Amino acid sequence: MSLVSTEQLAEQIGAGDLAIVDASYHLPETGRDAAAEYAAGHLSGAVFLDLATLVDPASPIDNTMPPADIFARRMESLGIGDDSRIVLYDDSAIKSAARAWYMLKAFGARHVAVLDGGLAKWKAEGRPLVSDTPPPPPASFTARPDPARLRSKADMLTNVETPREQVVDARGPGRFTGEDRETREGIESGHIPGSRNVHYARLFETDGTFRNARELREIFAASGVDLARPVVTTCGSGMTACTLAFALHLAGKDDVALYDGSWAEWGADPRTPKAAGPAE
Repeated sequence: MSLVSTEQLAEQIGAGDLAIVDASYHLPETGRDAAAEYAAGHLSGAVFLDLATLVDPASPIDNTMPPADIFARRMESLGIGDDSRIVLYDDSAIKSAARAWYMLKAFGARHVAVLDGGLAKWKAEGRPLVSDTPPPPPASFTARPDPARLRSKADMLTNVETPREQVVDARGPGRFTGEDRETREGIESGHIPGSRNVHYARLFETDGTFRNARELREIFAASGVDLARPVVTTCGSGMTACTLAFALHLAGKDDVALYDGSWAEWGADPRTPKAAGPAE
């Protein structure tokens, strides 16, 4: 089960093999501090993933996937092992728990789920939070990277020239078409030629829970995505692209890869081709 309800998680809290993880990440412009918010109140037994630092320190691009050894050490430091049942949640506008889900799956974790509705739904239902952070138990995590889950800029350039995989962009329509200028200096506007646009915010109900599988399939199909063909997801910096990947998983589609560099890498390179306007 990849998506758990607040009721299901509440019944399981305290189980010895359950690892609850706060995977909140906030964009800098929000002014929010995920670590401070976790310290102020979190689910009982939850540990703080700190997605902002779980990156490749050698990469010039923000938020890129960390090397396997760094990822494994972070998991072990949080008490997450090979046999852990992991439930991820966030309180983020960009639904960052999906990024943590994709990372864990890319490194071979077997039992990973996302809390439907996240911390906001948990709090709205009056469920308890705590501020204590007990030390995590000893754990051994074996990172098994799956190269098929990631695409590089070179891969994407090849795909533009000879399309084999559909590219689906999670950014808002204005950024996709180029009508809204990119806020980061040195990043051009537009999108990867041939890509489709499914804004990640469309995947959720008003209470922050995911739409059902049928509705998700309809959203992707209406945007020109053929669910019978492989997909690569992209966004601004590799975060909400993972939300698309998780939604596709819920819709029954798992031949999905992530362009981790996303527009932060593509838009910063003057040599990459760029398109403007609606999807072709």
